[in-house]
Amino acid sequence: MISNPILLNIVIIICLLWLTTLTFMLWQNTRHYNRLTKGIKKKELHEILDQLLTQLKDNKQETEKLREWLAKLEKQESLDLKKVGFIRFNPFADTGGNQSFCVAILDGHDSGIVISSLHSRDQTRVYAKAITAGKAEGQALSKDEKEAIRIAHESPD
Repeated sequence: MISNPILLNIVIIICLLWLTTLTFMLWQNTRHYNRLTKGIKKKELHEILDQLLTQLKDNKQETEKLREWLAKLEKQESLDLKKVGFIRFNPFADTGGNQSFCVAILDGHDSGIVISSLHSRDQTRVYAKAITAGKAEGQALSKDEKEAIRIAHESPD
């Protein structure tokens, strides 16, 4: 036994502090457990965990479906016409102003059309050329058409 009363008091104080710390930790854990199981009636913890695991599995499957759907949308989106280049110019010295123009409309693969309008005093002519991967199919491009395509390339997607 401890014969020194001061030493006995120190041991009692340490034991009380230890008991208080353990009581506080137990109270926190009980409060946390009660918050986790709030609204659950007469169910065992393993049933709750099984329910959460099933829900997690369902969420993973739904996330995978959403990823597949998004990949499909991204693939389709690359075919949308989204790049536009426009330039006005004056091809003839005898006309006033920049009445002629070229417009290039391209998709994500740089395919689409370029439309040119040449305006003179007597008439206006309109030409359309198919563009595949940034190049004309079977026809040469004018410098203005090439410029419209270059501007379209620089336009944000």
